[in-house]
Amino acid sequence: MWRLHHFILCPFSRKVRFALAVKGVTHDLVQELPWEKRAAFTALNPAGQTPVLLQGGLVLVDSAAIVEHFEETLDRTPLLGSTPEARAETRRLLAWFDQKFYAEVGAPLLGERMYKRAVIKGAPDGSIIRQASRNADMHLEYIDFLLEQRAWLGGGQFGLADIAAAAHLSVADYLGGLEWDGHDPARTWYSAIKSRPTFRPLLAERLEGLPPPLHYDKLDF
Repeated sequence: MWRLHHFILCPFSRKVRFALAVKGVTHDLVQELPWEKRAAFTALNPAGQTPVLLQGGLVLVDSAAIVEHFEETLDRTPLLGSTPEARAETRRLLAWFDQKFYAEVGAPLLGERMYKRAVIKGAPDGSIIRQASRNADMHLEYIDFLLEQRAWLGGGQFGLADIAAAAHLSVADYLGGLEWDGHDPARTWYSAIKSRPTFRPLLAERLEGLPPPLHYDKLDF
């Protein structure tokens, strides 16, 4: 049995969990609080970051490496795309959400609305939160643009681009950083993602002392 070390509000952990569920890979969960830097965990990943997936003596680190491992080793439910062009576009969008969205939206919200509030009991910086929300609106506009041309973010089929985007958006939404009004294509797409049985368990989880907005797990927002 695979064992996944994750953190509830880590979007990279969510990406891996969603992808594994879609591909039908069963796994146990070990909740990590990355800021605690447990010695046993940092022995698995010296960077001290989630997710880490292991089975026997095999240790897989980094969400991109983990999902590509299963793309290469499991034939069922391919998620990268069926052509070189489709795979290139999927990887471009993976980088967009894992790097650009996370830097501009996810990381600031996690720092101000999760870490400061739930860990160090400090006061959040409102200016950082407001800028992250403005950035989030621009990202939702880009998602709208993509979905006006495509059935799914990466093209005609559901795939890793949708999984990564949903993982990052769900964390930002949990932290109250998204305003869905005026973004009907993105809202319709995310509602379809929310309804998937492979995604619902992520939406059911709560970080103690930090509840999400009331609309967070509702299909009708």
